[in-house]
Amino acid sequence: MECGDWSPLSEGDSSLSNADERGFTQALRSLRQPEATGPSTSPKNHDGDKSPAQSGDKSPHSKVAPPDGVAISNTALKKPWPHAPVHKLTEHGVYFVTAGTLHKEHLFRGDERLALLEFELLTKANLYHWQVEAWAAFSNHYHFVARGCPDSMDLGKLLKHLHSDTARELNRMDGTLGRKVWHNFRDTKLTYERSYLARLNYVHQNAVHHRLVPVANQYRWCSAAWFERVATPAMVQTIYGFKTDRLEVEDDF
Repeated sequence: MECGDWSPLSEGDSSLSNADERGFTQALRSLRQPEATGPSTSPKNHDGDKSPAQSGDKSPHSKVAPPDGVAISNTALKKPWPHAPVHKLTEHGVYFVTAGTLHKEHLFRGDERLALLEFELLTKANLYHWQVEAWAAFSNHYHFVARGCPDSMDLGKLLKHLHSDTARELNRMDGTLGRKVWHNFRDTKLTYERSYLARLNYVHQNAVHHRLVPVANQYRWCSAAWFERVATPAMVQTIYGFKTDRLEVEDDF
């Protein structure tokens, strides 16, 4: 299956129900007011990362291991948290990305492997200068929403680099040299504000969708807890109010 825009936004996707009208109006108002991010700190370099300074967020789940051949249990690094989300479409593009493992096998099962996948996703986004605004990593797939910047590099190259490094490290951990890990990836450029905000909610809440946790912020390998810390309470309420049942998302993992 070829990579590329797999789910062009239809008119049905661009218009949510009338119940979302108030939430959408609030969201548009919020877009005009940047959200407080607090003081930032200088980032640590990961694989030559030259991204701007990151948020100063200190998460209780922020210590994970680098995918450089060092066992996760032996090394702890702070998770490369993204900047606070902008929640606004720009000329540089915002994309919704999904990727799954070959035959949907649960190859990233367990804390150590999930930490590897999430760490690499956030690190590679920094390396290629994409701002991740929502993400969720699971044992056989992941989703994320990322914003392009003026100096962003090719999204396809980012994903190929991510898949290459995670497959290599996972196979080292499992003793399965050369095993094919990833099947494909699919990306959608978001061009409607409502669809964009609804997809943010979809990704934040995806662990609940898969019945892994009752509340999204309880899942350690997604963006929900981070989003609730860096965004204003009004914005969190607005984003979480967008319905996702009308979105066309392939998520049968």
